Amino acid sequence: MSWQAYVDQSLVGTGNIDKAVIVGLDGTVWASTEGFSIPPAELKVILDSFDDKSDPKKVIVEGLKVNGEKYMTISADEDSLKAKKGKEGLVVAKTNQAVLIGHHPEDIQTNVANSSVAELQEYLKKVGY
Repeated sequence: MSWQAYVDQSLVGTGNIDKAVIVGLDGTVWASTEGFSIPPAELKVILDSFDDKSDPKKVIVEGLKVNGEKYMTISADEDSLKAKKGKEGLVVAKTNQAVLIGHHPEDIQTNVANSSVAELQEYLKKVGY
């Protein structure tokens, strides 16, 4: 399966995610929903949230931005984070080699969206990605 197919089928195809991007840990975009991109500086904040040993919860205090829109981080750990802006939100999950970023619309709860992203995260980890 191509990386674009993971975005289209395994993330957006669930109906729980309306926009998604898969990036390598180096920030290289592997696949994304058409029209959904995250500027490099904003992407760096997300990627650094998984590597910042000195202040691992910095994104909880400062939140994060995607396409200039500010999101409040509601949870963050070593391989996932969730952020909200009103009722819409972001679910981010780190695998061995990539980061999955899914956006959910207002009519989908964050925990439901998280289940879709976490399922793909676990599969990719299991197959070495």
